[in-house]
Amino acid sequence: MPAAPDWERDGRDWPNQSASRFVEAAGLRWHVQIMGSGPDLLLVHGTGAATHSWRVLAPRLARDFRVIAPDLPGHGFTELPPAHRLSLPGMARSLAGLLAALGVRPVLAIGHSAGAAILARMCLDGLIAPARLISLNGALLPLGGVAGQIFSPIAKLLVLNPLVPWALSWRAADRTVVQKLITGTGSTLEPQDLDRYGRLFARSGHVAGALGMMANWDLHPLARDLPKLAVPLTLVAAARDRAIPPADAHRVAAMVRGAEVIELPGLGHLAHEEAPERVADIVMDAFSPAASVA
Repeated sequence: MPAAPDWERDGRDWPNQSASRFVEAAGLRWHVQIMGSGPDLLLVHGTGAATHSWRVLAPRLARDFRVIAPDLPGHGFTELPPAHRLSLPGMARSLAGLLAALGVRPVLAIGHSAGAAILARMCLDGLIAPARLISLNGALLPLGGVAGQIFSPIAKLLVLNPLVPWALSWRAADRTVVQKLITGTGSTLEPQDLDRYGRLFARSGHVAGALGMMANWDLHPLARDLPKLAVPLTLVAAARDRAIPPADAHRVAAMVRGAEVIELPGLGHLAHEEAPERVADIVMDAFSPAASVA
């Protein structure tokens, strides 16, 4: 069994630790952070991340909302489920189970990268009905070209070998490896933020969760269904994002009626960590029209 991050050891200085709690829901033990008061706002991180990625943004939004930010299954301090539950529909159903257990009905739903895909799937399936969905560099479309042909098959092969998560976590102990990984997304983070990513990547359980998610991910059904999305959609696209082409946001906007694209110059895939105040301003601007619809 891969070694999961340990709260007593790895969570000793976790950002916003006072907001953390552990909840049993949908057959899993979840780590979730809840802070602030007001309308419910749901934050969902992307593959390989955890609640630490909302370190600054979550408290800023908690001035106006009750913010709910979970670690996804197999990520951070949330339990690793069976492989089939790491698929997009599986993640959507598991997260819906957590929200039901917490009594959460988000007015705003914000997802980064793969987190945006999970929220879009939940909206399409009637699992949530927010007044607005905000995609932060959302991974909403299948990878194109050669990458699309080899990415998932390679992940499937890697996840079948139980030694791979251990080997990759051992490599992550080298900070330069983590630095290269983050730089490869087009983002620049502070040393303490790199350290937290490194801490997670050094645990084979977290690596197994990320690999399992990649291996079971299929965005073709979501892309097919996106034109049916009835929830107002804001697509935030960072100009320097090397993980998700900014052009994808415009492709999605052309598919979803009424969708808007907001471009962020000078930022990469982790724009919400690089410039949380700018992202918070976008959220607050989006909330005014959303509030009138709700």
